[in-house]
Amino acid sequence: QVQLVESGGGLVQPGGSLRLSCTSSGGFVAAAAMGWYRQVPGKSRELVATIAGGGTTNYGDSVKGRFTVSRDKFLKTVYLKMDSLQPEDTAVYYCWWRVASRDVWGQGTQVTVSS
Repeated sequence: QVQLVESGGGLVQPGGSLRLSCTSSGGFVAAAAMGWYRQVPGKSRELVATIAGGGTTNYGDSVKGRFTVSRDKFLKTVYLKMDSLQPEDTAVYYCWWRVASRDVWGQGTQVTVSS
């Protein structure tokens, strides 16, 4: 069973940056796509960014130009570099992988943007 482990969340001031990482605890997994979603209490989970097997990226409208999704060359880890963070980016960020036609989710990591 694929288990995803996230790291890199925390507290940051407005205008600051953070980088999230997500890897499989069991080693290499052939994922068709990887990415990140986020959720705040009382709202549905929303797309942040995804990267497909061929490298095509897709971003939510609210993060375009500020966030960058990438992966390592071994396809074992997906990253989310977040710049120019704003209070409205505060959420639990979930790692997502598409594996064997199934959605696999990480446990979530809290990102709080506050002065």
